Amino acid sequence: MKPINDRVVVEPAPAEEITSGGIIVPDTAKEKPQRGKVIAAGPGKDGNKLTVKKGDVVLYGKYAGQEISHKGKDYLIMREDDILVIL
Repeated sequence: MKPINDRVVVEPAPAEEITSGGIIVPDTAKEKPQRGKVIAAGPGKDGNKLTVKKGDVVLYGKYAGQEISHKGKDYLIMREDDILVIL
């Protein structure tokens, strides 16, 4: 996948299955992850290069991005502006 302009492809981290206290979380109660790894980044827009790059681990907004499935894996495509922080 090769995103265009200021788009970024992110592979979301898996949802937590066990809390730090050892409680098992059922599938229906799992929260949507807000953390993921950048798989691909576009060249930028209007002459501005992107801050994020392939391999960065990022945090993004709860409802950020468009969910897609490619070759059996789930990804999010979002604008760089939807990314809150690089970890």
